[in-house]
Amino acid sequence: MDANADSPALHLAQDPEADELLGRSRLAALIGMLLDQQVPMEWAFKGPATIARRMGTDDLDAHEIAAQDPEAFGALLSEKPAVHRYPGSMAKRIQQLCQYLVEHYDGDAEGIWRDVDSGAELLGRLQELPGFGKQKAQIFLALLGKQLGVTPTGWREAAGAYGEPAAYRSVADITGPESLAKVRAHKQEMKAAAKAEKAAKTAKGGATS
Repeated sequence: MDANADSPALHLAQDPEADELLGRSRLAALIGMLLDQQVPMEWAFKGPATIARRMGTDDLDAHEIAAQDPEAFGALLSEKPAVHRYPGSMAKRIQQLCQYLVEHYDGDAEGIWRDVDSGAELLGRLQELPGFGKQKAQIFLALLGKQLGVTPTGWREAAGAYGEPAAYRSVADITGPESLAKVRAHKQEMKAAAKAEKAAKTAKGGATS
């Protein structure tokens, strides 16, 4: 089942206009997921609405984005406030994503999951998208299952820890300010743990040298 017709209420950008677009446009959600790296989550998911507004439209079209002049599209993302910390490189990635969708799914983002038989198959398709590694693919799969009504057999298992109910590990569990705070706290814990592990390894290396 795909809940696109119902335009589910998403709260990933914490901005009404941006979240409304994310709720009705699967391409916007994909682009937001692509942008969600090295910047705050809300900044990333506001990106699709900012791009649409600067392109003079209230929606996003993969064919149109794919056909943009790369320099002009990069400049569009670089306008202040920039869509991302690295607008130039992200503009290229967004165009690559849209070109892939045009080539493989006739520009229809929903084509990625419309005829899949399992969560594992959907995860495989998501991992084939430009800019989507396994972790990003699993998070987006969890978002599809938890908030967008895309629930092929075994989707939770394919999404890994992100598919667990009330995991609060990723954007898949953000439904408002309270859950956003929980997800942010989890991310900060993971960063602190990684930093501590790195420091421990460095100290151990120094002790044995």
